[in-house]
Amino acid sequence: METRRWTNPSQPQTLYIATFLLYVNAFFGAVFGGLFSPIGLLIIVGEVAGAFGIANERKWGYYLAVVMATVALVFPVLSLIGHLSLIFDPRFLLNILFPVALFALLVHPTSREYQKIWFH
Repeated sequence: METRRWTNPSQPQTLYIATFLLYVNAFFGAVFGGLFSPIGLLIIVGEVAGAFGIANERKWGYYLAVVMATVALVFPVLSLIGHLSLIFDPRFLLNILFPVALFALLVHPTSREYQKIWFH
């Protein structure tokens, strides 16, 4: 019988941490009002589905997680247009820290290689 899991400690550390970051991003998105907008709800569902797919070694989960990480990076980067001084704002740096870390963990060579070999 095939088991479904929310996390998978047998995966490389990069994918394991990325799974947790996806769940944390979804949680904070829900707590801070993402459930009340259609786009926010779509992002929350996408992050949870991506994390669940990665934990169960599914290619669609990995690709969905990369898309969700990219979407999370787009909004802060777009806010820089015309306001480059935001780069020195500590609040901006804290807001972009997790999306950058998540994206880096997902596209890390170890994650990509493991995904190519083991994911179905």
